[in-house]
Amino acid sequence: MTEHTHDHEHDHSHDEDFITLVDDNGNESLYQILLTIDGQEEFGKNYVLVMPVEAEEDENGEVEIQAYSFTQNEDGTEGDLEPIPEENEEEWNLIEDTFNAFMEQQED
Repeated sequence: MTEHTHDHEHDHSHDEDFITLVDDNGNESLYQILLTIDGQEEFGKNYVLVMPVEAEEDENGEVEIQAYSFTQNEDGTEGDLEPIPEENEEEWNLIEDTFNAFMEQQED
């Protein structure tokens, strides 16, 4: 999984399973929300895994998935997405373990 710094905006006019990310140059890209992870108890924040809607599989049949952390605003609305530091192994372990369990469940 890779990470990129992006601002984000939600467009609630379409399905809640999608999010529009805006990069530093103002380019908008639509992403599908694959999974949200509750990490409040362990790390005081939640996580979201997203995949570009226009994503194509590589030669190994894999698609790039991006992970971000987020905290909700005080009014309960979505907050800002933040990159997850690569050196934070405990957070990445939680994300990877949850994602792997999710994928196993999808295969069944």
